[in-house]
Amino acid sequence: MFGYHGKFLGVDLSAGETRALEMEERHLKDYVGGASLAARLIYDHVKPGMEPLAPENPLVFAVGPFTGTTIPMVSRSAVCGISPLTGIWGEATTGGVFPFRLKAAGFDGIFITGRAEKPVYLYINNGKAEIRDAAQLWGKDTYQTQQVLKDELKDRSLSVSCIGQGGENLVKYACVVNDRGRVAGRCGLGALMGSKNLKAVAVTGDARPDVANKDKIDELTKQARETLSSGLMSMVYREYGTLLYMDMGMFLGDVPARYFSRNVFAAKKVTGQALRQAYTVTSHACYGCPIACGRLVKNFRKDIDVDGPEFETAVAFGPLCVNYDLDSIVQANHLCNAHGIDTISAGVSIAYAMQLYEQGILDEKKAGIKLEWGNSRSIVKLVEMIIGREGIGKLLGEGTRRMAQELGADPATAAHVKGLEMPMHDARAFTGMAISYATGPRGACHLKGDYYNIGMAGSVPELDIKSGNRFRSEGEAEMAARYQNLKDMYDSLLLCKFSSISLTQIAEILSNITGRDYSPLDINTVGERSINLKRAISNRLGVTREDDKLPTVCTTELKEGGTADRSPDMDVLLREYYDYRKWDWETGKPTKDKLLELGLEDAARDLWSS
Repeated sequence: MFGYHGKFLGVDLSAGETRALEMEERHLKDYVGGASLAARLIYDHVKPGMEPLAPENPLVFAVGPFTGTTIPMVSRSAVCGISPLTGIWGEATTGGVFPFRLKAAGFDGIFITGRAEKPVYLYINNGKAEIRDAAQLWGKDTYQTQQVLKDELKDRSLSVSCIGQGGENLVKYACVVNDRGRVAGRCGLGALMGSKNLKAVAVTGDARPDVANKDKIDELTKQARETLSSGLMSMVYREYGTLLYMDMGMFLGDVPARYFSRNVFAAKKVTGQALRQAYTVTSHACYGCPIACGRLVKNFRKDIDVDGPEFETAVAFGPLCVNYDLDSIVQANHLCNAHGIDTISAGVSIAYAMQLYEQGILDEKKAGIKLEWGNSRSIVKLVEMIIGREGIGKLLGEGTRRMAQELGADPATAAHVKGLEMPMHDARAFTGMAISYATGPRGACHLKGDYYNIGMAGSVPELDIKSGNRFRSEGEAEMAARYQNLKDMYDSLLLCKFSSISLTQIAEILSNITGRDYSPLDINTVGERSINLKRAISNRLGVTREDDKLPTVCTTELKEGGTADRSPDMDVLLREYYDYRKWDWETGKPTKDKLLELGLEDAARDLWSS
């Protein structure tokens, strides 16, 4: 099995046991790795009405065939399970060093079930695994946890993935953090980890699977590095990180403000340039990445360096809350990283609370705090309350869907899809993004089809995906679906979404790693199979066509900015999408014929048994 160890580590925390789980070669061929292979493994454990935090529900860490190779921008891993926030399929990916270390520890992933009686951590070193006591770690933040384990295990090459108080307290959108502030951020998988009393996973080793054609991989590595290092976007990312998009995005109407009701705001106050002018900022990279889009804010508090905010975070705690105080944005981001909660869901929930406060649905007595727009102190305080599940923070930590239910607000004002909060790319700016949000496998997601890149003159010629009128509804859904297939495949390989290598190069790399022939169309098919399997999981958990919709607050026409008087025609988009996918219009399920065509016989049986 070139490119693989051919095994996962199976961990039963209830029994305190570990064992090797051999992977079937056909599954590696059909699902490749990462989140797609995790979905294949999790599928057999899915039952209608299941409680996401039940001990028997799996938590999976997974890498792919690209991980651990010399190809640049492949130090990524996926964390997967049934989302505590949404109750359906959940996944998140992360970078840093941890993915390489996990692969080097001798496994293609970890499959975790059960619940330990008391806090534990998992230590994996060159194929050997131990479940160890973590009493000394419980209550520590993610930075402290990483350092304590490195000191305790005395291994400089060690990498740690862990939860903070967010995961311990079961905040519904708690995340999993590794290598300082690299985060598997969305879907609340930190809460799933916390429910298992699993504080951390520490990995190290020097195992590296062979590739089928090393000489060719060396050549392709050189080509990829040249492509990435010389690209203009790579240079700009290196200088300003993802915040480079703030002012350009506002010009396009692609950056939401004042809880999705505005798209014109004081962008210059929260750009990458503004961050550099206000602080000493350095860049840092994931292992093997020539771009280095990460930010490090030096001496932020008493000689303390903190991970800087990225675009999504800066918008969520900034313009979305009508806040332009960079200090509070950096502080809120640091609290989320230190204690492990998703900055997107946290920021959207806080902005929603401010909206409800303005409308009188939520008052100071009920909130215990003033929630005027732009109140930077309240924003930071609410992040602290969410982490500790204190006061109104307990409700905000449940997400916007639950907030609307508990406070009696109009459900259409809650900015989520299937329970996952809307990201910071506006659905009105690119209709391809609108349909991607409505149908994405984990809910509202700007990465499972980052179609704004296509809308800004991007293309994937191998799949006939090309830029057109970014506001058109007819003809966009089919291209958006193919693009979803491709980007889902990135999380199988695993490959950073910022990589600019072509689909043809991706197929050639995969072929020469595994020794199997993959064409660009094969890549599309693997992604399509993955999307449909994840859809089948969510269908079994209750998702129907009625859930494939955007909240009204995110589609109502605005009167100014780059999307003035524009709104996606979701009926047209959804019909076209369903036709292309061959999903049943009445139920929202993939048709039996489509599932059988993709080799998903068990899903066809489970969804269409009657």
